[in-house]
Amino acid sequence: MPAKFKQDEKRVDRVSKKVTVIKHYMKTTPLQVLMDYINNPNGKPKVKQKCRNEVVKRGYKIVKEYEKAI
Repeated sequence: MPAKFKQDEKRVDRVSKKVTVIKHYMKTTPLQVLMDYINNPNGKPKVKQKCRNEVVKRGYKIVKEYEKAI
């Protein structure tokens, strides 16, 4: 089963009362959203690693840059 970025989401159409399930897979998540999550200090480490794996799978290289302490 593919890796997920977030839990599944259920949306209900208020007119027809039909329920549609939206699945958030890593492979369908835009690159900018993945990079924002990687750089977010409040992100969960397990999900950050999943994001890193997906970015590398897409052919990009991740370079760590450390800030200087003043």
